[in-house]
Order: sequence, then C-alpha cells, then structure tokens
Amino acid sequence: MQAKKVSESRNHMNELVLPNDTNTFGNLMGGRLMYWMDIAAAYSAAKHCNAPVVTASVDNISFKNPIKLGHHVHIQASVTRAFNTSMEIHLKVSGEDTLHQFVYESNEAYFTFVALDPNDNPRPVPQLLPETEAEVILYEGALRRRQLRLVLGGKMKPEDALELKAIFSDKTP
Repeated sequence: MQAKKVSESRNHMNELVLPNDTNTFGNLMGGRLMYWMDIAAAYSAAKHCNAPVVTASVDNISFKNPIKLGHHVHIQASVTRAFNTSMEIHLKVSGEDTLHQFVYESNEAYFTFVALDPNDNPRPVPQLLPETEAEVILYEGALRRRQLRLVLGGKMKPEDALELKAIFSDKTP
C-alpha cells in the first residue's frame, strides 16, 4: 500500500449559520458545529484511505470565539498521521463576518477515524508522508496524542505510554 501526502486528504468545508443553527444568544450551537466537523473529518479520512470510515474518538473541543448568525463557518481538515487501521484528523474552524470582511478563529480539534473493510471490520490504511514543517510537527505530536487518548480510554496502561513518559520524566541528572 503506497503512502499518501497530507495534501491528498485536505478538505475545506463551508457552511452558513442560519437561524435553525443557533441558540438563544444568536450563536452557532456547539452540537451543530461538531456535526459539521465530523462530516469534514470523515471526508478527509475517507479520501486518505479510499474506504468507508467511522468516528472512533473526538478530542477536547474548546471554543475560542462564538460564530454568529449569518456568519460563514470554514472548516479545514486533513490527516495528521495514519496508524494501522486508524487515522488522526486535525480540524481548524474559523468564522467569517462577510459584511465587515473579518475572519476569526473559532476552535481546533483532533478526531480519530477507523477505516472499514466490506465486512465492517477495521482494515489497514496507507501511511502518511508529511511534507511541510507544520505537517511534520502535527505528525510527530500525533503519537503522543494517540497514547493519551488510549490511556484516558482505558485501552493502554499509563506505564506503556512511552511517548508520554518521555515528556513527564525528569531528564536532568
């Protein structure tokens, strides 16, 4: 299976915040944004592995700025690293006030997807080739984020998370 570039999984999704998407404060509801983020991430993962995918986990989503009624939502998604059958997808979300021509940061998150074979079992995915400095930084951090997800999910013992141990161990004599 041939490795793929990050650029081959890149996806840009845009939405307009309508009244049906907002809460009583006129802000985009977090659940609606998470729904759109899941779609953007799934598309990016499917582009990488050319197979159906399912969401395995969603990391912490912290909202920096609300996106208002009538503003546009821009979601950028791309695979940051591929493991055996899973892929980590990085998402950056921004809002845009087109009336005042102002773009602002809303939030950022990491989603994990698993590729499925025709029998709905996990299947191998192509490895990832990061090319830019930013892609390499996300790629290198993905193993630590994965181990943290596995420890918090009870699927890995903390003492087996070697990447995390390296961060927290005292390296000074």
